[in-house]
Amino acid sequence: MTVTRASRADRRLPGDPPGGRRAAAVWGLGVAVYFTAVVYRTSLGVAGLDAEDRFHVGASALSAFSILQLLVYAGMQIPVGLLVDRLGTKKVLAMGIVLFTAGQLGFAVSHSYGAALACRALLGCGDAMTFISVLRLGARWFPARRGPLIAQVAALFGVAGNLVSTLLLARLLHTFGWTPTFAGSAVGGAAVLVLVLLFLRDHPEGYEPPPAPAHADPGFVRRQIAEAWAEPGTRLGMWVHFTAQFPATVFLLLWGLPFLVEAEGLSRGAAGELLTLVVLSNMAVGLVYGQVVARHYAARAPLVLGTVAATALLWGAVLAWPGHAPLGLLVALCAVLGACGPASMIGFDFARPANPPERLGTASGIVNMGGFTASMVTLLAIGVLLDGTGDDYRVALTSVFAFQAVGLAQVLRLRGRADRRERERVVASRVEAVHVPA
Repeated sequence: MTVTRASRADRRLPGDPPGGRRAAAVWGLGVAVYFTAVVYRTSLGVAGLDAEDRFHVGASALSAFSILQLLVYAGMQIPVGLLVDRLGTKKVLAMGIVLFTAGQLGFAVSHSYGAALACRALLGCGDAMTFISVLRLGARWFPARRGPLIAQVAALFGVAGNLVSTLLLARLLHTFGWTPTFAGSAVGGAAVLVLVLLFLRDHPEGYEPPPAPAHADPGFVRRQIAEAWAEPGTRLGMWVHFTAQFPATVFLLLWGLPFLVEAEGLSRGAAGELLTLVVLSNMAVGLVYGQVVARHYAARAPLVLGTVAATALLWGAVLAWPGHAPLGLLVALCAVLGACGPASMIGFDFARPANPPERLGTASGIVNMGGFTASMVTLLAIGVLLDGTGDDYRVALTSVFAFQAVGLAQVLRLRGRADRRERERVVASRVEAVHVPA
């Protein structure tokens, strides 16, 4: 039997937004903000060795840049989720753009270590306001069944920002130097701010969310957090994000280039190509995972567990190899690291059906906090171990396994509980849909 366009449209749930070209344009504007934020976030990953020379710091102090940035980012996730639920996407995105652009510009002109740290913290604060806002924007403009694919595509464009850092900023830094490169990149923030103020809308006409209370509700914050956290799907999503994301983040954000150059003996050019492979793999795998999860929700946990296992296996093989690891093994590691981001995004697919739309920002903030908390702690552990072992990368990078084990134990503990709760919700919604009062 042929499925017509009309019958596909009828699959939308009551109250679902229609999607379409206008939805894609508005959502794309939000994604452009996230893209810019990721360019700024990951710009230090290709400038780590230059930062050591500019600020005269060692491994621990260098890792503090990324640790502080991620500390601010992770700490802001729940407050940002609450702000998005209360103020809407446009206002939060505009605030984020102002903050991360100011941070990038300040980092460009900083000459002291303390000033540079403050600028990275400011950048992290603005960056924290972007992804949750984009998730909320997608949920407000597209039907619910598109949620997994929309989230993965948003993340894909964020990864493209990482690609710009890896390919373009690295070359500009080599050609023009520190201040012109970082200051020039800040122009992108000013451009997207103008576009957001002029064209972005929180939701399509006729699909307005319930109005926020006119007066401050002292119990709103506590109630939003408590109700989101009470859902096993929210907690499972957070631990999925925690377990899957951080190996690739640590590799791309700071330690991948130094490890490949100083421990594996590669040239900067070859190391940059491997970092690019991580990004390209992320983009390809994200599209595949998004399509699979959108069609088969039961594939969520197997995809996550398989990605975590493959990452641990190849990471261990590279670290255990005597001498320099073969290039083929490094290529395989970087290709698998590219799957970490898409696997972590599945965490949002556990939290999304567990929470109503008016609580989605808060729940997404809790989930997003997981991976960046793991990244922050791992960055610190690697920096401390490098200083303590005389720059022995093989010892320092084994810290990844400890945090993977912690996260994996929590994922396995919560998986059954979240599945049962999700089935209860599906049954309840079907009963409500067919019930006719007497």
